[in-house]
Amino acid sequence: MNRTELRMLDILLQGKEELGYVGVKAEFEAEGTRTDELLRLLELARKAGLNVGLKIGGCEAVRDLMESKQFGCEYIIAPMVETPYALSKYIDAKDNIYSKEEQQYTDFLFNIETRTAFDCREDMFKVAKNHGGGVDGVVFGRVDYCMSMGTGREKINTPEVSLDVKVISEMCLNSGLQLVTGGGVSIDAVDELKSIKSVHLDRFETRKIIFDAGCLNSSDNTKALVNAVEFELLWLKNKREYYSAIFQEDNKRIEMLESRWNVLIGKN
Repeated sequence: MNRTELRMLDILLQGKEELGYVGVKAEFEAEGTRTDELLRLLELARKAGLNVGLKIGGCEAVRDLMESKQFGCEYIIAPMVETPYALSKYIDAKDNIYSKEEQQYTDFLFNIETRTAFDCREDMFKVAKNHGGGVDGVVFGRVDYCMSMGTGREKINTPEVSLDVKVISEMCLNSGLQLVTGGGVSIDAVDELKSIKSVHLDRFETRKIIFDAGCLNSSDNTKALVNAVEFELLWLKNKREYYSAIFQEDNKRIEMLESRWNVLIGKN
């Protein structure tokens, strides 16, 4: 591990012990996480004793599910599941990849992140509980939800959006499903997250860190979120340095071959 990764590990260790961190997160979907990046994140998570959440590429991303199983991810999230049919495809796909025994050690969740999905919520929850092996929970993606209604992300922490999250929160509570909120989670979101938690909330997440919702009652929630931002910043810097080193590693060989090539073509 390098110095940046050691600082990232310190953040995760402190987060787990003191600040309500329960996992780290990667995305094959919007973030486009590469396998080598995921392996680095897995090493950090395992050394810190944290779970790993992975957002796959879609409701029927079979290869992503296979890789999530190989890597041993604890949370699998399917994005842009907007209809009961799409949810049934996700459930069928994960039931084909994961045995019943394996599913005991992994939580499968789906995103409600558009108005279309919200409007289909009654039928979606019927499928979530009754189709095949069902799912374990819902992730409410607040940014995409706002964008789907054309309101922009500046509306994310308004009572109107939180009211819709609470509708899903109550449905999860009544159905025995987990609720996770994501999208635009920062210091400004704490009051709205507490409001959602008053109904039902298991976890919330930034781009890279997954929190237990209980930490919202802590006086350290500001530090928890500040450290999460630092972790993501260090993650991106470390990623940049890693790929910069790969980009530079063949420069001397290229220069030598170009010099040799110029000599050879000069002789012809």
